[in-house]
Parts: sequence; structure tokens; C-alpha cells
Amino acid sequence: MILQGQRVALPPAPLVHRRFETHAAAAPDAVAVVHGEQRVTYGELNARANRFAHFLVARGHGRGTRVGICLDYSIDMVVALLGTLKAGAAYVPFDPAYPAARLRLLLGQVPGLALIVASPETAALVESADAEVLLLDRGAGRTADFPATDPAVAISGDDICYAVFTSGSTGVPKVTAVRHEGWFNLLNWLRTAYRMHRGSSHLVVSAFGFDLSQRALMAPLFCGATQHLMASRNFDPALAHRLLGRYGIRVVHCASSTLYLLVEWEIARGGDALARLDHILFGGEPLRAERIMDWARRDGTTCTLLHQYGVAECTDVATSYDLSGYRPDEHDIPPVGTPAHNTGIQVVDERLRGVGAGEYGEICIFGTGVGAGYLNGGGPESERFITAPVHGVPRGLYRTGDRGRVTESGQLVVAGRLDAQVKIRGTRIDPADVERALGRIAGVREAAVVAVRTGSGEVRLVAFVVPAGGGPTGDELRARLLETLPRNMVPTSFLSISRLPLSPHGKADRAALADAWRDRYADDRPGR
Repeated sequence: MILQGQRVALPPAPLVHRRFETHAAAAPDAVAVVHGEQRVTYGELNARANRFAHFLVARGHGRGTRVGICLDYSIDMVVALLGTLKAGAAYVPFDPAYPAARLRLLLGQVPGLALIVASPETAALVESADAEVLLLDRGAGRTADFPATDPAVAISGDDICYAVFTSGSTGVPKVTAVRHEGWFNLLNWLRTAYRMHRGSSHLVVSAFGFDLSQRALMAPLFCGATQHLMASRNFDPALAHRLLGRYGIRVVHCASSTLYLLVEWEIARGGDALARLDHILFGGEPLRAERIMDWARRDGTTCTLLHQYGVAECTDVATSYDLSGYRPDEHDIPPVGTPAHNTGIQVVDERLRGVGAGEYGEICIFGTGVGAGYLNGGGPESERFITAPVHGVPRGLYRTGDRGRVTESGQLVVAGRLDAQVKIRGTRIDPADVERALGRIAGVREAAVVAVRTGSGEVRLVAFVVPAGGGPTGDELRARLLETLPRNMVPTSFLSISRLPLSPHGKADRAALADAWRDRYADDRPGR
């Protein structure tokens, strides 16, 4: 089954930073970025970014090079990001919120890293890199003597603009590269499809290393709006709500688990700053719609909730669905909608043949957003970038490894990961199916199911349950699941926890849960 988004013509040079430059020329006094008590106008930000770009080019770090950025959210970070793009280089985020050991691993995965931009607070985190570490300090005068004018660097839409880390099947992170044309197409689609404009101020709530954060950072500058940055490495729902109300934020991009926390904070403490946003764009993990639908449908909630799907290898977002159309009695899994502009979805079987509406298969993405592949290429993941016929014409596709189907009404539904399936007593099981069943049980606020291997080598399912109130016992949960699931899909153990841990990207951290079980429950005694 094939879905295709609207075809929209792009400019000859589809460069995101050129849109920013246009706004800087038209409204230089408009506020571009706010961070705490600091703010910078479009004109000032453009001048600072230009000086940094000229500095990079003079150092030989121009078109085709790779520049690491290890900075906390700040105006300096935005200067470094824009300056790198203007120089024709691609930036690679090294998130200072990551543990030092994780950063050391990531530093070794980027071939040809020319430079890492850091601050006095973050420099020690990247000191193990082979590349030079540059402290971005305006007082040092490193860039003050360079021109404030836009650099005349020839950059094409096929050049790489940024690269982010994504998990690899071998346990080694992959560095997936995004092209300028794909990034421009994504932001242009968001601007036109959802009518974002100079008043569409944003708040960034996700970690810098997340692929979602790249469009969250640049979307307001693409539209001429104001970008607001949280002055904290760790997500703080209380701080986020204060900023939403204080600055009249209109748009937030986040992972689903982060949205749950924002919604629950607003429900518990009152207020309507979140409810009155123009748009919340979220996704990145299976949606537990019951966590947000009562809030979404209450009087006073006027924001549009956009449930989105995509992968880092294809510029983050491929499809979008307005959740106001969601009806639990019509959809067992909330859809992720229809494709973005110049983007297509094909669901295929094991032999890469298209399947019919309603049939499950592997989701493949094609179109402008398909990225440039892995910088540290090789290994099985590189085989996901393929060429296959679409409507009889060879196209470049990315095999996502996600299992899904297209409904009769033309909406994409994502059912889980093909590689997340585990074999329990001879039958393949997707833990996401069990999580959805748990989420429909009264008294369960949230649940995550992980597959663990016992000392004897047996694979078992363990459910981590966040109860609502007292919540059902493990035996009660087991009995309820047996009413709807076969016995081999019912977890062996049910563990009650106060909340699911989140990764730095704001998603439920299932790996941490599996590690916690192995550390404390290695014998896997049944029961709670």
C-alpha cells in the first residue's frame, strides 16, 4: 500500500539558514532567541553567526566538513549552529546531558570530525576527541574581526546539514546524515500545513541530541518567530509551564512521554497554558492515548495535537495526524496519519512487494526527506537504504524496520518494531501489543513491557506498571490480560513503579528497566 504527500516545488537552493537570513534582513529588530534573561534580535544573531561562519571558513572548516557542537541550550549554541550551516559544514550535536562514557563512545563514531565547539562548562566532556576543541567565547575575540555579512558559500540542497546519533543493531550508535533539501522540505511543510508565522513562538523542551530537537530549534527561525530555550539540562515540567504562560508560547515539539508529564502537571496544578497552545507536535514512541484524551477533550483545550511519525534517517517526520479525529472505538492503535509534502510511504512484505490496505508489513519511506545514509557506514543498517520500484519507477527507499498498515481511509498505523518482536514458547510477540492491552485496564496509568533473558537462557516478559491510585495487583492484571491475550503474551512478572524512567530524549527508557530487572530480579520469580 502506498501513500503520497502533496508535491510542492522547492527553491533552487533549499537552505534553511537562507530563510533565517531573509527574516533577519526584513525585520532585524525582531527578537530571535530568548534564554533566561538574555535575548538576541534577528539582526544581532545573524551578524554573530556570520562572523563565526567566516571564522570557520578561514580555518578550512567550510563546505563538506563536520563540526561537533557540545553546548548547553544558549544563544551561543544557536550562533554555533547557524554559523556552521552558513559555512557549508554539517553540525553534529554532542549532548552535554549525556553521561561522559556515552559521549566518549559517540566521539569515536564520527569520521572526519574537524572541530568541536564547546564552552568552559562542557569542554571536559569532549576532551578525549581527536578533533580540536574550540571554546566559543565572545570575549576571546576569536571571531570579532571577521565580517558580519552573509558568507558567499556555494551550498546545494544535496549537501549534508546535520547528523545525529541513532541506535544501531550491533550496540554501536549510528550517525545518520540529513540533507539540506530534506530539512528545508520538512520545515516548509510545517510552516504551510499548520500556518506557522512570525507570531508562532516555540519552546524547546527536548534534549539537544534528539533528532526532534533539530527541527524544534530551527522551526521558529524559519518562520520569523521567537525561539525560547529552557535554562536547564534536564526537562522540568514546572519550568516549562512557567515559560509557556510568561511568554505566550504557541508551539511545542516533544516526545509522547514528555507530553504526558506536561499534561499531568497542568491537570494536577490547574492552568491552561498548555491547553491554549496553537500546536503540540509529538511522537517518537507508541502513544498511550488514554493518558491525554480526557485533557484534550475538556472545555478550554483549544490546541491542535499532532501525532507524528518518522525516523532520524529520513529527516525526523514523515507523517502527521490530527488527534481530534481519533476515536478509540474505530482505531485500536492511534494512527500517525498521512505523509508530509514530497514524502511517500510504502508498506511491503518480506519480499518488498506492496501489501493491500489493512495488511501489516514493513513501513518504507521515500521522497525528499530520505537522508544521506550513515557517516560511519557499513554493517547491517546500511542495507536499509535501498532502491525499489514505486508505481513502477525505481525510487530510493528507507526500510524503517517498523511494522504497520494503512487503513481503508488512507491513514498510516504503526504497530511496533519488527526487531522488537521476541519468541516466547515458539510464537513471535511484540511487547507493544501487551503494553496496549495493559493500558486499557482500569487503574493502570502507564506500562512498559520488556523482554528479559533469565540465567537459564529463557526469554520472559516483565511488565513495569505505573498505577493510577491503588491500582490492580499483579494477579489481577494477569487475570485481566488472560481475558484478551493468549497465555504466552501475558508477562511473567508485574512490577509496580512510581514512574517510567525517561531517556535524555524524553522517551520511556526500556533499556534501563531491563537493566534494573536483571540487577534485582534475576531469578524472575512470578508475581509482584
